[in-house]
Amino acid sequence: MESKVKYVVFDIESVPDANLIKQVKYPHLQISEHDAVIKFQEEILNVSDGSTWFIPVTFQLPVIVSMLEVDEKFFPIRMRTLDEPHFRMEQIVRQFWDVIEGEYNDAAFVTFNGRGFDFPLMELMAFRFGVTAKRHFKDKFASRFRFGTKHIDLHDWLSNYSAIKMQGGLNLLAKVIGKPGKVEMSGDDVYDLYKAGKISQIHEYCVGDVLDTYFVFLRTRVMVGELSAERENAIVQQARIFLEQNKSTAKGFEQYLRNWK
Repeated sequence: MESKVKYVVFDIESVPDANLIKQVKYPHLQISEHDAVIKFQEEILNVSDGSTWFIPVTFQLPVIVSMLEVDEKFFPIRMRTLDEPHFRMEQIVRQFWDVIEGEYNDAAFVTFNGRGFDFPLMELMAFRFGVTAKRHFKDKFASRFRFGTKHIDLHDWLSNYSAIKMQGGLNLLAKVIGKPGKVEMSGDDVYDLYKAGKISQIHEYCVGDVLDTYFVFLRTRVMVGELSAERENAIVQQARIFLEQNKSTAKGFEQYLRNWK
């Protein structure tokens, strides 16, 4: 008997929409799309006093969406990446809303900053491609609404709903509990890898973020009393076995294990 999916932990890797940036930001400048991205990044870097050059979600495009299915006892069931191995953007978007509205309709979604980035990005993509997501947009208990149980945004929750700035982010939280976090690359590297055609490395990176999010999620369940510390430890050990058993077929598992000391 298959385990029922209770939670879906997911993460999205994206790249700047160079064509849109050129059209919207610099329509009168005779520059290439790539130079338009660089110019926009430099402007953001100046405005943020050097703290970031990350381009806003409205100018982003999804390239990888990875999801970890988790059962009611918090054990991992399966890692899936949408439209693998083709990674066609429109298909990723359509598959995302198909599973959100369909097979995962009874599950809760777990993200790190999903309210601030992942869901808004895919909502904008639904707008772009004309995709229907009726439950998500109209149901008051759906993942779009902040204080429901359908979507657990760990960044939102751990920052006391933005009462503090979560400096260090997911990387910090993962390392605090002994998980890899960022090791060989960060989100700033995704665009360069994408331009170089290295989608496989972006895929591995996305899976790593999903796994870090999952383990941070487990620790928050201890905090709210849904798990004991002993039970969390047992689940973590079982999850490690799950990664070992599937590392030959699931992208990113071997790299994660290698960096999990």
